[in-house]
Amino acid sequence: MAEYSRDRIRNIALIAPHGAGKTSLAEAMLFMHGATDNLGKVDDGSSNLDYESEEKNREMSINSHIAFFETKNHFINIVDTPGFLNFLYETESAIKTVDGAVIVAEAIQGEGSVGIGKYWDMARDLPRIIFVNKLDRENTSLEDTLNSISNELGIKALPFTLPIGEDGNFNAVIDFVKMKAYTYDSDGNTQGMPIPEDMLEEAKAAREKIVEAVAELDDELLVKYLDGQEIDEDLMIKMLHQGILDAKIYPVFAGSATNLLGIKALVVGICRYLPSPIERNSISATNGEGEEIQIEPKEDGQAAAYIFKTISDPYAGKISIFRVFSGSIKADSSIYNSSKESKEKLGHLHRLIGKKEYPVDTAYCGDIVAVNKLKEAHTGDTLCEESNPAIIPPAELPAAVLSFAIEPKSRNDEDKLNPSLAKVQEEDPTIQYHMDNETNEFLLSGTGQSHVEVVVNKLRDTYGVNVELHTPRVPYKETIRGKATTEAKYVKQTGGKGQYGVVSLNIEPLPRGQNFEFVNKVVGGAIPKNFIPSVEKGVLDAMKSGILAGYPVVDARVTLFDGKYHPVDSSDMAFQIAGSMGFKQGMKDAKPQLLEPVMKMEITIPEDSMGDVIGDVNARRGKVSGVDSLAGSHLINALIPMSEVLTYAPELRSITSGRGSFTMDFSHYDEVPNQEAQKIIQEASADKESEE
Repeated sequence: MAEYSRDRIRNIALIAPHGAGKTSLAEAMLFMHGATDNLGKVDDGSSNLDYESEEKNREMSINSHIAFFETKNHFINIVDTPGFLNFLYETESAIKTVDGAVIVAEAIQGEGSVGIGKYWDMARDLPRIIFVNKLDRENTSLEDTLNSISNELGIKALPFTLPIGEDGNFNAVIDFVKMKAYTYDSDGNTQGMPIPEDMLEEAKAAREKIVEAVAELDDELLVKYLDGQEIDEDLMIKMLHQGILDAKIYPVFAGSATNLLGIKALVVGICRYLPSPIERNSISATNGEGEEIQIEPKEDGQAAAYIFKTISDPYAGKISIFRVFSGSIKADSSIYNSSKESKEKLGHLHRLIGKKEYPVDTAYCGDIVAVNKLKEAHTGDTLCEESNPAIIPPAELPAAVLSFAIEPKSRNDEDKLNPSLAKVQEEDPTIQYHMDNETNEFLLSGTGQSHVEVVVNKLRDTYGVNVELHTPRVPYKETIRGKATTEAKYVKQTGGKGQYGVVSLNIEPLPRGQNFEFVNKVVGGAIPKNFIPSVEKGVLDAMKSGILAGYPVVDARVTLFDGKYHPVDSSDMAFQIAGSMGFKQGMKDAKPQLLEPVMKMEITIPEDSMGDVIGDVNARRGKVSGVDSLAGSHLINALIPMSEVLTYAPELRSITSGRGSFTMDFSHYDEVPNQEAQKIIQEASADKESEE
């Protein structure tokens, strides 16, 4: 493998909605430049990058995958990112790591939108170029796709290449900058050819638009352009490079990844127009004192690297993939993990193409490499020199918006569940799991249903842990709205020592959220002091299961004001039982009421979905508390009962065509409407009968 100066390195992420063809594009670039021996395909399971069984079964990327290839003069690292909404944390992490992005847009057939707005915005801090894919299909149009891109993104998309033979007969491209045409054979090899006569005027007009865009970047160039002077080609490429870095020019390349059309023109564009590692902006970090600092991309600077991906392999162990932002890191050396304040011993370093390893001795500024079996390191950690500690802030974890109760199928599965989930979480920090003390269910939470299903399948296929998924129970509670006075007697004679306890209780509601208060107003020794705590314990025991549907009771004050005891038969147990009986009797007369958890939700949606989403919120018994306008979108603040949003993630995705997102936090408990309460009570009664 040749050595490359840092200005010849390119680190790019392929970013797009699911199905646009990112992985196929990566496979095409690798194959055409000799990095792989076969042209991997997603649809037949032969992809070199989507190698996990779950990715093959679903025919989509679930993880970011790392690869590299060499051109005649450049070394290119690519990160193929997931496009499915459940897995976009992987994409966010990749964006933090690379220097430029290729946004892949699927060529539209007839009317429609390319749907890249969300992904374009995700990469807003990177220089970006666009690749319009699948132009070899029938009824596709580059012109229609460009118009759709420009309208959706609010930019002037500028074509740099043009297909020859569109609409299913695509077999060559014109490069407007070089004003040359190239044909492609079945292996992707190119051969120059004259621009067809019937397309020459169109090509000249397109090149003129590029020249005009370049001239507008510089006042002196603009004067020359207006005077009719030619702009030197090398200067034009240099100015295009800077214009793309400054987000003033948005180039579009055309092609078909699966048929290797237009790929080499795209790669040339990546090398010409996207930045090298030493051209990127400084990285914000904090030093040992917590002060903000900047890490400059210097070859001879202090070592600083960021772990953006962890692979948990049952055979190779933990594999940490990191990007070096400054300085260099050698194999078989020690490095400081500033995030964990611990030293790490590095073993062999290697580059990756999918799961294949290629050893390297040293990782320099701009390199993306992997190392096995670091002890303390996790995704988001910073590796640096102990004498100059710095912490690069990690990518923000998305909120877990969908939970399922999981139940191990056997005792063996139960024993292995927690350690196996810990390994899965090393690789995917977006999952959460815990025992819910209120419902006694073990909950697994993720960014959507597909996300949770992937985790469950990984538990089964990789770690041999079999679990079943259930919709989680809603942690309803019960309370009272009225007051009641009751007397309860527990008297039991057995021939020997009996049981005797009598209590008189007042029961009344407390303000929401105050839970429970026990008041002792017994006077004159009606109940000995040592039995008063027994009454309270009995009341608390009764409150664990209310009389309506068996849910815990909250927000009640219980006052013990009288009672009776027997000097021989009274006991701690007798007064516990009497207290429990008294509370249950009194609750019946105190207007019992079901409570449900209400969630505070912030729902971000595109402008054109406003009416549908608000209508859906209302249908879920929700209350909209405010709407804020954002750039091209709206933020809806709403309060919605938890029972109505257990499966909200896929439903919002459907309403907004995948463009909506939300966060959700517990807000408060509120009364369940009578009609809904009756359903819950009937279901609880039916469940109890089935258990008996």
